Amino acid sequence: MIVKSYEIQKRISDISKCNLFLLYGENIGLKKDTKKKIEFEIKRKNSNTEFSSIYENDITENTNNFYNSIYSGSLFGTTKVIAVNNGTDKIIKLIEDITKKYPENVYIIILSEILDKKSKLRNFFEKNPKTICIPCYLDNSRDLEIIIVEELKKNNINLARESINLLVEKSNYDRDNLRNEIEKIKSYALTKKSIGIEEIRCLINFSGEHKSDNLINECLSGNIYQYKKILTELYTNTINQIFLLRILSNKMRRLMNLKEKEMENNYNNVDSLLNASKPPIFWKEKPIVKKQLTIWNIGSLTKTIDEINNIELLCKKNPQISKIIFFNFFSDICKKAKNFS
Repeated sequence: MIVKSYEIQKRISDISKCNLFLLYGENIGLKKDTKKKIEFEIKRKNSNTEFSSIYENDITENTNNFYNSIYSGSLFGTTKVIAVNNGTDKIIKLIEDITKKYPENVYIIILSEILDKKSKLRNFFEKNPKTICIPCYLDNSRDLEIIIVEELKKNNINLARESINLLVEKSNYDRDNLRNEIEKIKSYALTKKSIGIEEIRCLINFSGEHKSDNLINECLSGNIYQYKKILTELYTNTINQIFLLRILSNKMRRLMNLKEKEMENNYNNVDSLLNASKPPIFWKEKPIVKKQLTIWNIGSLTKTIDEINNIELLCKKNPQISKIIFFNFFSDICKKAKNFS
């Protein structure tokens, strides 16, 4: 059955009566939050709970081990929660079999990327009354504003509307990024509960992040000289590759949404399209977004977004060479953009 992400908290006790969950979509932060809520409720009902996490390829490479982990008794607890990362249609037969046998005290949470309407895995979870399917679409401004207000309210911190808007914009519409900024504010506000807009600007706009954002924009625009210049400065520093990959993914998804809107509606020009964008695009960024729209088409955007997911997985599995994998991938994108333009 289908359950909306915003219904989770209200229906959590009913939802946790099911054993199999599918969380799919591009919103990584929302999937993490939803998974935590489900796990918390299971743990609340069963204090002696064992948690484990695997990837789909671990299952397909050794199916017997997966079955054993489900049907064998737990060594450390009476209840098992198994998270399956990067789930696709490859495991549909296994899931169908497990649902028929429906093991007690074993919960399976599958985390997937975007699944289209033809996906066998998505269709199975949507239609089966014993399973829960939770779409995790991108956050909008309202979703992020609620997170800001709720988090700061817990610490009695007051922010003006202008500061809240700035935080939403700076997050790149990613709740994980947003929470990082909120943590900075909470640390800063230990001795004061009201923070002005200029203080917020100083807290969230340091040079490293500015360079990272510029790196991605120059990369998508095919500006090889500027890209290499920023790359040289960043390469010597410690950077969060996963963070940058997700910003890249968000920017490309925004371009895809704009391209789709351009096809669906008759805009007089690109400027009209940008002005009608929801969420709004910051005026300073409009020229570079306009250039990127002329470079990338829907096909190349879709292909590259899929590649980003694979690169993130490679970086996680190969931490020793993750920086090389990351920068080679970004350089390839910049070269493609240069050739497209």
